[in-house]
Amino acid sequence: MIIGCSSNPYRTSYHIAEYLINAGFEVIPVNPNETEVLGITCYPSLDDIPDEKDIDLIDIFRNKKYSVETVQEIIDWSKKTGQKPVIWTQLDVSTDEAKDLAMSNGLEYVENRCLMVEHRL
Repeated sequence: MIIGCSSNPYRTSYHIAEYLINAGFEVIPVNPNETEVLGITCYPSLDDIPDEKDIDLIDIFRNKKYSVETVQEIIDWSKKTGQKPVIWTQLDVSTDEAKDLAMSNGLEYVENRCLMVEHRL
């Protein structure tokens, strides 16, 4: 799942989503301003994703001023669904407060790393 995924081909989130899809991963875009990204239904929020979807990792592409809010949304969704995804923050998206919040709620947290670059290694 990619929070902040954009249909704009000039945005990094678009390229990362495209890369992951081409690498065989299922990508679930989440963005209240989009209806579709790369031909895939885009959900306005975590709560709108169908319950039968298993989420292993949530990649955050939002301005870091929203990182605590986004992590709290993930925590609330996690408690509701029982799922414990890894929270992955792209370069310059993480804050210490967001990391502490995630970890204090038992969620693995990866900070300031590009998922595409890490996968290519």
